[in-house]
Amino acid sequence: MLAAEVALERVRGPLDTLVVSGGIGYVDAMDDERLLAHVRRLARESRRVASVCTGAGVLAAAGLLSGRRAATHWDHAADLQARFPDVVFDHEPIFVVDDGVSTSAGVTAALDLTLAFVEADLGPEVARDVARHLVTYLQRPGNQAQMSMFTAPAAARHSVVRETVDHVAAHLSDDLSATALATRAGVSERHLSRLFVEELGVTPGRHVRQARVDAAAHLLAGSDLTVQAISVRCGFGTAESLRQAFVAAYGVSPSHYRGTQRRLTAR
Repeated sequence: MLAAEVALERVRGPLDTLVVSGGIGYVDAMDDERLLAHVRRLARESRRVASVCTGAGVLAAAGLLSGRRAATHWDHAADLQARFPDVVFDHEPIFVVDDGVSTSAGVTAALDLTLAFVEADLGPEVARDVARHLVTYLQRPGNQAQMSMFTAPAAARHSVVRETVDHVAAHLSDDLSATALATRAGVSERHLSRLFVEELGVTPGRHVRQARVDAAAHLLAGSDLTVQAISVRCGFGTAESLRQAFVAAYGVSPSHYRGTQRRLTAR
């Protein structure tokens, strides 16, 4: 629940970040010309504009998303698309940044977007510290599908494999060598490798490499981070290491992939 501490009319810029939330009442808010006028005014006075969930509908009604791609809660994307045909509402990613305007999917996606803001403003180390304090997942990129939790393959049955996979996903920039993973799991490298092959069909090393490449692909398509920044965040260390892994996995360079994906989403 959001509690107002000051009347909207009294809010004055300059502001760092304007965030428009969604939720119950967003349809009425889209028809409230007085509210929309204030949203437009505050957007002009803000360094950054963002929305959470169906707040994207309010931004669209205010004319702030025209010609842009936007994220929103998957259950409302079709309705908003029908009402605002000049906006490309995408029901899949957890957040989208398009020409300085950021939009996110429902509820928890706002935390992912906020962490992206922290990283953009203060760097990945600060963002990681914040994520740790919040006990949340830092590496979830904006282009990750909202519904992936329902369509992903069943989790590994063995607890060692499950816990190792979770650790890899949340610590892509850490030392994820077979030795480090086996030590953390409290088993031998040989035993860990056998478990991975039995449960997932790949060795721990192959799993780590694929997880890093997949995360890099999401960031290339859904963020404005440089290739070097993505390579560090995903554990490759250098842009050249990322390029080699990417070419091996996808057959194209990271820059080519980014350009192709952005042309596709711009259609």
